[in-house]
Amino acid sequence: MDDNNFGSYFRRRIIFVMMIGFFAICITQLFNMQILKQPAYSEKSDENSVKPIYQTAPRGVFFDRNHKVLVGNKPSFTLRITPSTYDKKITPFIEAILNTSPGYVDRILKQNESYSKFIPRRIAKDVSFKVIAWYEENASKLPGVDYIMETQRDYSFGIMGSHMFGYTKEIPMEIYQHRKNEYDIGDDIGFGGIEKTYEDYLRGDKGIKYMLVDAKQKTIGRYKNGEEDQITVKGDDLILTIDKDAQSVAEEAFKDKRGAVVAIEPSTGEIIAFLSAPLYNLKDFAKVTTNEVWRELNNNPDKPMFNRASMSAFAPGSTFKMISAIAALEEGIIDTNYRITCGGGYQFGDRYFKCLHVHGTVDVETSIEKSCNTFYYSLVNKIGLELWSKYAKKFGFGSKSRIDIPEEAAGIVPSTDYYNKVYGKNGWTKGFVISLGIGQGELNVTPLQLAQCAALFANSGKSARPHFLKSYTDMRTNQYIEVKPQIYDIGISKKSLDIVRKAMYLVVNGAGTATNIKSDELQISGKTGTAQNPHGKEHSLFIGFAPFNNPKIAIAVLVENAGFGSTIAAPIARDIIKAYLIKGNKEENKNLTTATIVQEGKIAH
Repeated sequence: MDDNNFGSYFRRRIIFVMMIGFFAICITQLFNMQILKQPAYSEKSDENSVKPIYQTAPRGVFFDRNHKVLVGNKPSFTLRITPSTYDKKITPFIEAILNTSPGYVDRILKQNESYSKFIPRRIAKDVSFKVIAWYEENASKLPGVDYIMETQRDYSFGIMGSHMFGYTKEIPMEIYQHRKNEYDIGDDIGFGGIEKTYEDYLRGDKGIKYMLVDAKQKTIGRYKNGEEDQITVKGDDLILTIDKDAQSVAEEAFKDKRGAVVAIEPSTGEIIAFLSAPLYNLKDFAKVTTNEVWRELNNNPDKPMFNRASMSAFAPGSTFKMISAIAALEEGIIDTNYRITCGGGYQFGDRYFKCLHVHGTVDVETSIEKSCNTFYYSLVNKIGLELWSKYAKKFGFGSKSRIDIPEEAAGIVPSTDYYNKVYGKNGWTKGFVISLGIGQGELNVTPLQLAQCAALFANSGKSARPHFLKSYTDMRTNQYIEVKPQIYDIGISKKSLDIVRKAMYLVVNGAGTATNIKSDELQISGKTGTAQNPHGKEHSLFIGFAPFNNPKIAIAVLVENAGFGSTIAAPIARDIIKAYLIKGNKEENKNLTTATIVQEGKIAH
């Protein structure tokens, strides 16, 4: 055999061996796939043909203290786009059916471009049946577009409550990164107010339905007859401390005004009414909030998004005189026999501080009843800054109340350290302190703090941390759980408090500054205030409580740029108090059972 024949034979043998080896490998792999690993591949095949349908849990419903619905839920259709399969050529058709301006869809997609392109984006919430019918008719021509049935907040129950309720919106990426185990991209989360504080109660548990689909993603049945589906659990229903009737009167009174109302049940700290005006419409936040809405709210000079009830810090005016009276009585600086003569003002050094009237001889009771500035110019000078500051802080001023919404300011109670820090050790004099006696100067408080102060006077120095949540229904266990108030006592003697309480009663029922709201039926006690405002007309203030002998409500009313407290703020306070205390036959829901409450919550979805 020559060399050429030998080479040809050797090559044929190599090729033959390679072919045998190749076929052996193929047969081995086929045996492995078809026989040994058949169950695993079969399961994998099932998974590839299973489509999970996520079901958003309805959020918990808000009820008032008498179990009337305040905020509910309603079904809605949401149109979505999945960027990975979306054809931008169809954008004009989608914008046309949604009746939006050109560029709307692109803006929504750009806002969410940091998310995975395989995750659907909500383009429009609460779309009409007309839009859904159009989609169904053209679905085959709309790649990457679909819709889902969800629930959205329903604000049709007669109360706006924007600053206490808060709102929901799609979870931002920075929050999602920390809560990936609880939320999916595109889920709604509570923002502001009660929605934010009680998010973990309200959001519920999402459900999942697993459906079998064919290659065209057409549904052909349930996966494993629904055995692996996860049931949706609705969020917990919250029974709030709010009284719907009182809240409604407050909102009606402030339709054309700026300001705030906070009303509290004195012994429990339960918030009966809570308003910041102007309000904004929460219905704009139930859908995808447009840039136009945000721009209008942010550019509004009245700042409707700002929570005046717990964030607005202002000089309290004469409503603060009772603090000086308490400090002087508690420290033995004055008693009920102490008197001064008001000749129309008070001379301190080379400066003369005016009073509104010439009151003549004035004692502590009359000084509150008639609101004599001269008495308090003199008194705060006797008390001294540090002692005055100490008692102001006892009543909760200068610190946050820890109310159960996230928006709250601490205010400012001046002290020696404060003035030294702001003006330097030699940059201020005792003359700075004189104005503090009548609630002016650098002193800043919130309406919430004033209502808390009124509650302490109403309940003899005892109250509880202000709060909105009265009880809730745990939808996982179907239990009705009450919230216990956190009671505290500021340690002021009953003797001193009774002196000031009597004077507050005379403000309304004697010869005081608020006799225009006198009511034998309501027995209101209170104090008017007119706070100086460097930016315009004075603010109108009133704080009070009722009834005098057994207080059930304490209140603070601020009306911005409205003038005297007796003419504007006091009548509003009276009407809110009346709405809460005098209900007649309106208590139709008072005796609802727990089971009825839960059922009503389900109806409201």
